[in-house]
Amino acid sequence: MSGQKTVTPTAESLVASAKAAKTRGLPPLEKWNPPFCGDLDMQIKRDGTWFYQGTPIGRRELVKLFATILWREGDKYFLVTPVEKVGITVEDAPFVAVDFEAEGTGEAQDLRFETNLGDFSVAGQDAPIRVVRDEKTGEPSPYVRIRRNLEALIDRKSFYRLVDLGVHHEGWFGVWSGGEFFGIIPSDELPEA
Repeated sequence: MSGQKTVTPTAESLVASAKAAKTRGLPPLEKWNPPFCGDLDMQIKRDGTWFYQGTPIGRRELVKLFATILWREGDKYFLVTPVEKVGITVEDAPFVAVDFEAEGTGEAQDLRFETNLGDFSVAGQDAPIRVVRDEKTGEPSPYVRIRRNLEALIDRKSFYRLVDLGVHHEGWFGVWSGGEFFGIIPSDELPEA
């Protein structure tokens, strides 16, 4: 036996590690390279609700703490601390953009999104907006990057407000933010008014 201690991941051990590593702002996850300790029975549903062992996590501050140590590699999500890395399941996007504010107009417009956990992100080059359309129904699913490579699903009411701000540009209907244009739908696919 090598004498290496086997770590069984639990939500409690993650909380303790995350609190110990907590600094002002977000922890430096990109600098940490802990060993993978397995998957945790934790899931983030499409509506932004976090579950642990099938039960919703009701304490918002606990969910916010977990969100600070959330990391994405490809299509997989992990909670990462200096000493452990555990896999979790994310049904769609880990956050939901529940509101936004628009400042300015045209190419000088900035769209500042707020998530269900109180994070903010101004759409632009480092925080793009993208829209995925369901192949069967054509239903749009709009997203905005919040931080690192973590996105928020833009809720329906906010998406309708985005469409109200939409303009045509180079064959696309979309919105400006942070000096960037984000296409929502090709202009020729819009119904005629």
